[in-house]
Amino acid sequence: MKFTLKIWRQKDAKAKGRFETYTVDNISPDTSFLEMLDILNNDLVHKGEEPVAFDHDCREGICGMCSLHIDGRAHGPGKAATTCQIYMRKFKDGATITIEPWRSAAFPVIKDLVVNRSAYDQILQAGGFVSVRTNSVPDANAIPISKADADESMDAAACIGCGACAATCKNGSAMLFVAARVSSLAKLPQGRVEGARRAKAMVAKMDELGFGNCTNTGACQAECPKAVSIAHIARLNREFLSAKFEE
Repeated sequence: MKFTLKIWRQKDAKAKGRFETYTVDNISPDTSFLEMLDILNNDLVHKGEEPVAFDHDCREGICGMCSLHIDGRAHGPGKAATTCQIYMRKFKDGATITIEPWRSAAFPVIKDLVVNRSAYDQILQAGGFVSVRTNSVPDANAIPISKADADESMDAAACIGCGACAATCKNGSAMLFVAARVSSLAKLPQGRVEGARRAKAMVAKMDELGFGNCTNTGACQAECPKAVSIAHIARLNREFLSAKFEE
């Protein structure tokens, strides 16, 4: 397979970026998208040109670092999949593919396709944890948790913090990410103790970092590689409002 790649190149956060066009040939349909970029970079290095910087780590759909906008879609033309889980058979032979970094004011470009997603880390540091001592793992029936609550908590905990929700949202909102973190702990007794403080602190930090407001368009859920439900946003709103009434 042969592809024409229009890739965003930017030296650093202050430099003016631009699209550059490259061609890759003899690409197997079973090649992953990131492997295809590896092949391109190998060609560029052999030509004495600067390789394209892009973020990646596990390449198993777990870490969320492979944050790319591909043909206008976060993570590319797949449903509930990260960029590293996209294979070139998803594209037509001879296609022109446009590759960009996340477009969000809260995720400034570091270089080329790599963005700084430390804003999410700051939100987590504000309250996305359990600080009380929970000791060792209790016996299975010591703290009864209904299956429905456990399943809902695990659905929220599936969030990998890739940033696709904020990058996709027309308002640049991080509500799905924050809601997933709050909801995953709100449904468990260990996290319930600090529920009010957590919701207020994480929402305040999100606002401070310049993320936009949620207007329930559902784009975040549609592009989330782990299909985290926007129902968790409703829980975050309830947690936040309840916390405010308790002040």
